[in-house]
Amino acid sequence: MLYPNTLENKLGFNTIRERLKEACVSPLGQDYVEKIRFTDNVQLIDKLLRQTTEFKQIVQYESDFPNSNYIDVRSQLSRARVEGLALTEAEFFDLKLALRTIQDCLRFLSKREEENSFPFLRELAGPIGVDKKLTDALERVIDDRGNIRDSASPELSSIRRRIISEQASLRKRLDSILRNARQNGWIPDDLSLTVRGGRLVIPIAAEHKRKIKGFVHDESQTGQTVFMEPAEIFDANNEIRELEYEERREIYRILLALTDQIRPHLEELKRAVNFLAQIDFIRAKAKLAIQLDAIMPKLHERPFINWSTARHPLLYLSFSKPGSQAEGKKVMPLNVRLDEKARILIISGPNAGGKSVALKTIGLIQYMLQCGLLVPMADFSEMGVFQNLFIDIGDEQSLENDLSTYSSHLTAMKQFLIGANKRTLFLIDEFGTGTEPGLGGAIAESILEDLNKSGAYGVVNTHYTNLKVVADKTPGLINGAMRFDGEHLEPLYQLEIGRPGSSFAFEIAQKIGLPKGVIDRAKEKLGSQQVNFEKLLKELDIEKRVFSEKNVEIGINQRKLAQQLAEYTALKSRLDNEQKKIINDAKHKAKALVQEANQRIENTIREIKENKAEREPTKQVRLELERFEQKELKPEVLTAETPKQTEEEFEKDNGSISIGSYVRISGQNTIGEVLSLRGKDAEIRIGDLKSTVKMNRLEKVSKKTFTAATEVRDDRPRTQGVDINEKMQNFSFNLDIRGMRGEEAIGEVDRFVDDALMLGYPELRIVHGKGDGILRTLVRNHLRGYKQVGKMDDEHADRGGAGVTIVKMK
Repeated sequence: MLYPNTLENKLGFNTIRERLKEACVSPLGQDYVEKIRFTDNVQLIDKLLRQTTEFKQIVQYESDFPNSNYIDVRSQLSRARVEGLALTEAEFFDLKLALRTIQDCLRFLSKREEENSFPFLRELAGPIGVDKKLTDALERVIDDRGNIRDSASPELSSIRRRIISEQASLRKRLDSILRNARQNGWIPDDLSLTVRGGRLVIPIAAEHKRKIKGFVHDESQTGQTVFMEPAEIFDANNEIRELEYEERREIYRILLALTDQIRPHLEELKRAVNFLAQIDFIRAKAKLAIQLDAIMPKLHERPFINWSTARHPLLYLSFSKPGSQAEGKKVMPLNVRLDEKARILIISGPNAGGKSVALKTIGLIQYMLQCGLLVPMADFSEMGVFQNLFIDIGDEQSLENDLSTYSSHLTAMKQFLIGANKRTLFLIDEFGTGTEPGLGGAIAESILEDLNKSGAYGVVNTHYTNLKVVADKTPGLINGAMRFDGEHLEPLYQLEIGRPGSSFAFEIAQKIGLPKGVIDRAKEKLGSQQVNFEKLLKELDIEKRVFSEKNVEIGINQRKLAQQLAEYTALKSRLDNEQKKIINDAKHKAKALVQEANQRIENTIREIKENKAEREPTKQVRLELERFEQKELKPEVLTAETPKQTEEEFEKDNGSISIGSYVRISGQNTIGEVLSLRGKDAEIRIGDLKSTVKMNRLEKVSKKTFTAATEVRDDRPRTQGVDINEKMQNFSFNLDIRGMRGEEAIGEVDRFVDDALMLGYPELRIVHGKGDGILRTLVRNHLRGYKQVGKMDDEHADRGGAGVTIVKMK
């Protein structure tokens, strides 16, 4: 149900109809535009929207779809129903062109069947067909100029040949007469043969007309020239005229036979022409959608509104029209959500702040959707379907019906209360105005409570403070405000849901230049409570704007901090792994050296025993062991300068050496612990090694010196070759390879992924563009060869869609 019956005009949908008519190329589509009706059939709406979406793609990307000869032949088909009536050549020519266009449309859609493209348009074309024998008959009879072909019948071909022959013979005779008359001076040199009444004649001066026998058919306006048919060509002209009559009879016979041939196919032809009308209509909707940058939102069967960046269609068209005064202006988008928890939105704010435009935007877009038209908003928006649409915009005051402005509003409210249910959307502009504010506000509040109880959805514009308070306290209602720059007193035309707005009446009056005394007295009369309320709303608006800017700045800083934290974490993880690797390598090398040293010591001891401690062999074995120590256990020279250790670094102990004493081998930095004493020899432990050393080669040291010498020193080498910090600073998780050749793009992708793996990035973004999808396929197939790649997806539609690949690492 729609209320009132002028709803389309009030919302501006009549202008949308006119735009659609202009986009049609024939009366066929224009008749369908007139048939557009509001519907709550979700399946029908979905079908209409998908058809338009498919045709939008055809208009944008398919240049071979037929776009001419959408000819209205419905009257010809109606006339063809009458027995014994023959269509004219022109009517058959129009029918031929229309059927050719229909066949081209069907051929275009059938070619896309293998690709499974345009399924809803192909469904529309499914039952449509034109008998090939019929089109062949039209092609055989009617040529491409709309005339009957000579080959339409043997009789017609013969008649036309005879006409041509007779006309050629007649012209020769007339040319002879004409030359003779010129020689005698009866005819001026600039005159030639002409036709009057379907017969060839010669022009001759009026004073010489008696000099040639014949029949005068006409004369010039001045009377100085007459057009005469010489008597000697009467018979030839008569013969030609009879042949022409015979030709017309044969043509009529052919047209009558052709009309009889198409008569059994009239229903089939009618369906085909209706298909052509639908194609013209759907294409007009697609063209309008392209002008509006309109899309098909996600559709719900239940009442629901969740719109993002919705734009008023007529304002958008007006602002984008070249040469208009409004060219270059921008329509402020509308974000609005109405659901089960917040069904009724109460919009407040100053006059000229955009409240009425927001209301009409909601009404017109919802009406367009339920008429099967695509709507101008972000493609991730969601829309529900309503059974009833009620609006109260402007007033219906009438002298004839004795209605005032307020009476007309109350009449509308009566209809709203009677018809409102859970599938109703109502829109009320300037709720409760037209009478004393206190009474109007009270009545408006009561009406609003009943509408809320009915479960209806709605949007209400108001200045009444009591309605703002009710909306704040009542479940199902929510406040909204048209944003206003309180500092510069300028409207921002942006809807903000969740809080009421101030009317800024005093501020606007002050800006206009109303005397300060008048404004002060008005504040006194209004009372401090209301003034403070309005002041608080204004201050809140200013503060919210300031804090919104701060929040944006904080958000940017937080994103930077999060990125730096991620970089630090990745770097620390890498350094820890490098450290563990270096320590493990050092342990393996130390273990190998210890094993080799132990082996050499054992060999040395064995050789000394075998030689029974003879002086020369023993000395030689000791020299070999010392050479191994100097060669294999010599520490590597560090590039960085370190302080040299001297003997004074060790704190000596003057006591005697006993079991458990800490000792140092003279001339070396090696410090160990005495395990046992055997005569002049002492068994000492140096780390994990045990060795027997002469007592006179040992010096006793303090426990402090032993502890300091045996503690672990951080002499680990540092990583070199790759500047991780520099890579972290210069790395971006976004790679743009648009315009690159395949090999070049793959090389860039490899370097990009290698750096990401080294730095530990979990998600990457590769921009390759849409095009024919060749580069996208190449990149994705290549990335599947990386075992570290876990998943690849398209980017969100409003951030690039299939033109961007999101790579998620394992």
